Amino acid sequence: MYKFESRSELFRHPQGALRENESICLRIHVRRDWPKAPSLLIEKRSDYTTSFYRKLDTEWVGACREYDIFQSTFSIDKSGHYYFSFLFDESNRSPSYGIFVYDFDFHTPLWTQGGIIYHVFVDRFFRSALLHKEGDILLRDSWGGYPRVLPDEKGDINNNEFFGGNLDGIRQKLPFFSTLGITILYLSPVFEAYSSHKYDTGDYFSIDPLFGTKDSLHSLCEEAANMGIRIILDGVFSHTGSDSIYFNRYGHYDSLGAYQSQDSPYFDWYTFNHWNDDYRCWWGIKTLPELNKSNQSYVDFITGTEGVVRYWQEAGISGWRLDVADELPNDFLERIRTASKESNPESLIIGEVWEDASEKFSYGRLKEYFCGKQLDSVTNYPLRTAIIDYLETRDCGSLYETMGFITEKYPAEVVNCLMNILGTHDTPRILTVLKKNIPLLKIAILLQMTLPGIPCIYYGDEAGLEGEKDPMNRACYPWGEENMEILSYYRHLADLRKKSPLFKGGAYRCLFHEKGLFVFERYHADERIVIGINMGTEGVILRTRNRDHELPPEQGIFISD
Repeated sequence: MYKFESRSELFRHPQGALRENESICLRIHVRRDWPKAPSLLIEKRSDYTTSFYRKLDTEWVGACREYDIFQSTFSIDKSGHYYFSFLFDESNRSPSYGIFVYDFDFHTPLWTQGGIIYHVFVDRFFRSALLHKEGDILLRDSWGGYPRVLPDEKGDINNNEFFGGNLDGIRQKLPFFSTLGITILYLSPVFEAYSSHKYDTGDYFSIDPLFGTKDSLHSLCEEAANMGIRIILDGVFSHTGSDSIYFNRYGHYDSLGAYQSQDSPYFDWYTFNHWNDDYRCWWGIKTLPELNKSNQSYVDFITGTEGVVRYWQEAGISGWRLDVADELPNDFLERIRTASKESNPESLIIGEVWEDASEKFSYGRLKEYFCGKQLDSVTNYPLRTAIIDYLETRDCGSLYETMGFITEKYPAEVVNCLMNILGTHDTPRILTVLKKNIPLLKIAILLQMTLPGIPCIYYGDEAGLEGEKDPMNRACYPWGEENMEILSYYRHLADLRKKSPLFKGGAYRCLFHEKGLFVFERYHADERIVIGINMGTEGVILRTRNRDHELPPEQGIFISD
């Protein structure tokens, strides 16, 4: 009856999300024996409640074989989630297709494009000297190895074992980052906290003594900036630690915490079901009491003129990775963005999101991450999943579909600064996932480094670290014992990225996808780079404008064309 492909320029131009008031042209091929032109229904979705927005006519613009071609050109003046479908009569309607519309003034920092992020788990990266602090902690004298995972006599895993990595240690390794082409250092939480992972914040305005001081962070930011590297911090604003100034369950702080008294200035930051042991906590973990992100006192504490966001940006950082962004209400995210951008209009805000961020529905709300008032980027877990699936199944279907929905739904501004990950502190090491298969790892790295977005290296992946999920994925960096084959390959691809302007916003297009063979290009005007991956069992020949290229099984190829 009709032909329409939402991801084809022939039927939909332009591709991707739209700015407010940007024109889009939709074309549909309808069999000539159909008696009338279709109409176009546009609907707006809010919290998955769909409402009528506009109904448009289509006009005949030509014919192709047995089909008439109809089109409609229109724009949408307000950001949000929209869907369109073609109506043929009362009983015939096409499926709905999404159009994501974002704020006209939205842009992401240009300095991010073409760069590489390096994710540092601070305690396990490098120590300049062994620092100390008071408290119930286990401080390892020697560097190296894996953390202990056995529970204590109560059956608890306390995460209180430290190897001594610190901010000055990171600063001393800045020349190492330069050899990897790193432009952004993303630090796991650095604020004072009981645990080694620091996601149980004790004091938002203090650096943990085992990591250094505010001056240590400022010095790191200054020296990194001189080498073209910027620092972003992990913002953990969904929960604090039970051992904190604000909750103070154990009385370790000189404050009146919410756990101690209903007269505490922080009492309304938390939710108590029954005074005082029964309180809402993150994923049921009692050491992580959940914050009330709608409480104005707390929101002001984080985003106010003297709040946490501005305080650390004024100390020299260039942005934030927001932990569990789906648990932060839309208005709170907007306040965080306002505080960050008022302090530095070119700051970077990345949200931890594990799914399709354009249609994320969480805690009863349809999220508006990319409408222009919240995030610049997200952790690109769907791409990680698709790359691993491709390498394990030798079928590129998932990778093709994932890149399709990203380029169809996300604003181009976002696509170019997505945090493209192969592993994080929350996942098994990529080399472990791929069963120590270095040729497959190289293909994964090639895809990570060349698809749209900013590749993010999880510390130690470039050295060949292995490990299952937390805490075995958080071993010490193996200084002097790196896998040089893997490290050299990372440096090789980093150098290729640095030399080509196509990785600073060049467009993406899939050229071929069938079973194990996946070929795409990054292009701009008359310049392009072709990347081909062959996970099939037989070699293939890739023919480009200049010459033919042999691509054996289980290999990738990078072609400047």
